[in-house]
Amino acid sequence: MHVELDFQQLVHALGDGVIVCDAAGAITFWNGAATRIFGFTESDAIGQSLDLIIPQRQRERHWTGYHNTMATGQTRYGNDVLRVPAVHKEGKPLSIAFTVAMLHAPSGEVSSIVAVVRDETERWSEERKLRARLAQLDTAQA
Repeated sequence: MHVELDFQQLVHALGDGVIVCDAAGAITFWNGAATRIFGFTESDAIGQSLDLIIPQRQRERHWTGYHNTMATGQTRYGNDVLRVPAVHKEGKPLSIAFTVAMLHAPSGEVSSIVAVVRDETERWSEERKLRARLAQLDTAQA
């Protein structure tokens, strides 16, 4: 049984952010969940650089990897979930987890990269508190 899917509806209905960037790193697609996570509307984001959400101190490393991926058609992360800092429109730091996939032009070269993003700021904060508490307990027992 073959079911027709409306992929536009699908990516707009997802709870995770979906961001697509072209070869130069300009944002070409931004769903509603990305707006919820980062605070930037679709019209704020489309056509902008990913620097919109990348903290200043992470940018050089990000762009080195991004341009290498676009040039080689290979990402060293495969299907791994990446966890990195990001920044909200209001300037507050975020902790995000995401996976990436490459999209190809009909000629075969990589034309875009899609990231599926989840905000893990709260979970990360809770884990940090738990680790600090465990360290306190270990110190108290020593």
